[in-house]
Amino acid sequence: MPAYQKLKELVASYLTPDQCTFIHKAYKHAKIAHDGVTRASGEPYITHPIAVAEILANMQLDHESIAAALLHDVIEDTPITQNEIKDHFNSTVADLVQGMTKLAKVDFRNKEQAQAENIRKMLIAMSKDFRIMLIKLADRVHNMRTLQSLRPEKRYRIAQETIDIFTPIAERLGLHTLKTELEDLAFHAQHPVRYNVLRAAITRARGNRKDFLQQMCNEISEKLKTAGIESKVLGREKHLYSLYKKMQRKGYNFHDVMDIYAFRVIVNDLDTCYRVLGQIHHLYKPKVDLFKDYIALPKPNSYQSIHSTLVTHHGVNIEIQIRTIAMDNVAKHGIAAHWSYKEGEKNVNVTAKLQTRNWFQGLADSTDNATNSLVLLENLKQELGNNEVHVLTPQGEIIVLPAQATPVDFAYALHTDIGHRCKGAKVDGEFSMLTSKLESGQTVQILLSQRTKPNAEWLNFVATHRARNAIRHYLKQQPREVAIPAGRRLLKQALNTTSITEISQENIDRVVKDQNLNSIDDLLNDIGNGKIMSIVIARLLRGNTRELTESDMRQANRQSAIKGTENMMISYAKCCRPLPGDEIVAHVTPNKGIVVHIRNCYAVSNLKTEPDKYISVEWDDYFFSQYEYTTILNIVMDHHKMELMKLLTEIAKSNANIVEIQTTEQTDAIYLVNIKLNVLNRIHLSRVMRKLKNIPHVKSIKRNSPKGFIERRKSTEKQRKIKEQK
Repeated sequence: MPAYQKLKELVASYLTPDQCTFIHKAYKHAKIAHDGVTRASGEPYITHPIAVAEILANMQLDHESIAAALLHDVIEDTPITQNEIKDHFNSTVADLVQGMTKLAKVDFRNKEQAQAENIRKMLIAMSKDFRIMLIKLADRVHNMRTLQSLRPEKRYRIAQETIDIFTPIAERLGLHTLKTELEDLAFHAQHPVRYNVLRAAITRARGNRKDFLQQMCNEISEKLKTAGIESKVLGREKHLYSLYKKMQRKGYNFHDVMDIYAFRVIVNDLDTCYRVLGQIHHLYKPKVDLFKDYIALPKPNSYQSIHSTLVTHHGVNIEIQIRTIAMDNVAKHGIAAHWSYKEGEKNVNVTAKLQTRNWFQGLADSTDNATNSLVLLENLKQELGNNEVHVLTPQGEIIVLPAQATPVDFAYALHTDIGHRCKGAKVDGEFSMLTSKLESGQTVQILLSQRTKPNAEWLNFVATHRARNAIRHYLKQQPREVAIPAGRRLLKQALNTTSITEISQENIDRVVKDQNLNSIDDLLNDIGNGKIMSIVIARLLRGNTRELTESDMRQANRQSAIKGTENMMISYAKCCRPLPGDEIVAHVTPNKGIVVHIRNCYAVSNLKTEPDKYISVEWDDYFFSQYEYTTILNIVMDHHKMELMKLLTEIAKSNANIVEIQTTEQTDAIYLVNIKLNVLNRIHLSRVMRKLKNIPHVKSIKRNSPKGFIERRKSTEKQRKIKEQK
């Protein structure tokens, strides 16, 4: 076949004759196995494995990978078994092919669970041998190239799966070439009209840009040549999907996006990269806030390059990437660059392999919500997100975490024992919730306590597989008598109700059966041990199958910080809005459960005369810095330009979240500002108030305290009496 002839020539350019013979033998087996079978397009089926093998051959992968690519569908689609492949070839090729085989014979409840379990199988297999994922990605690329033969709804579903799962995996493995092609193919499948309009616009603009790109390349090359630097300068264009996402994300029009020109400078060695940077910054004016050194701080996928954005003499923004030849190879082919075959030896970067293997092994951990496909896919999508944050330890060490990472993820990234004993955190010197999302550049200090232990609720917000696995490993060791009450408390909290019995027995029995368990106690035990997320079970008990939202997660993360109230519904009185650190007292009401007040709140003024109506309660130090509480500040200030903006800026700097703001003009020069905000505790609020008092035009600032309410009540009563007298 012409397609196979092209593959033969390609592998012969870098493999030995014996290895080419090995591949030819695999081709003959695959051709016989798929004889008479056609694809949806009407082409012979053998054209598909040949195309997959060609994609891998372009990466110069070894002969076993190419052979496995040719055979990758025979176990799934033909009577041939893994043992037969092992007998005809070797155990490595047999394992690679088996790793590509879907769980077709397993009876799944729905397509989503089947997808999740197949992805889990693939991840477990690839954690043993990365080449399985390389073959899978090549397989996906060719399937996406030939997607037009399928029904529109199936095209859309496959394209969405590609964007959600396979392009992030390609990014994580550093396979930039495959990633960009997959993104563009998925974009075309989902939005063909938008794709064609954008492609036509780029084609029209390309003629005008070509001369400018060449002029800039010549200018940069001349500057480097004058400095005695040998280099290769290339002008490049962003691919369609990245342009489309940038237009969507930033609200840009096409001309705004195309105003940015990109160039790549490739040199021979690392030291020269920094010499080039100096010359380029001398030639053009750099934008300091748009500079990234991925050579000093490589990405987790081993990507290394210096990125800088500059303004040219023409007033045009340009992006420059500076890297060595080896770095450029890794940037294009990622982990495949470490598996490429050259002159009889494998060029394997051991560090890159180990880091990637450990990452995928943790991601594919069989304890990771094995009974719930929705959670597996959500965790996978979250973990494979493209964004990262770089945060610092107090000693200045840089820790790289995925976007949405929290202080708990940071603690476990340092050490498992630090994560287990994490009581709270300070971010840039300020107390921060354990659920708060970290941002690049922040310095994080973990507060430890010997009393602290991992909480199953942490699983609702941690973002890294390392944290999830460590928490689950700890929780699995809990005895049943500890896990069941913990699971009951977490489920009640997720249901936002006082009793599980409010859910119909029919729903409970259905969920227990769907989870392959025998009783409600087994379900509660699995929740308490961290095997199942309480928020997921709460949704299933209510008969709700929609996807988790941020609001759901925030609700699930709410928890009482009052000692001894684990099995009770807690509410905090709005009249005094108690904060951790306040002296408190509580009473029971039919609809709100236990209501907590500050001890000297006017609403509990009969505490001394009728003590039997009240319950003595106290804050639990374990939750002292984990959750937000709402309070109100009354601020009197001068009516001065920009002063309110300073007020809000200081609150934001103090790590407090503004919920609501009201302003009332007292006189022409004075006005009252009432701010409702969320803080961690009384100490946090005091720190906020101290900073606000330092603003020059702030006259006074008070917490909307019980005393204020008592004074307001007296004032109201006085006005009522005057009214009655009249």
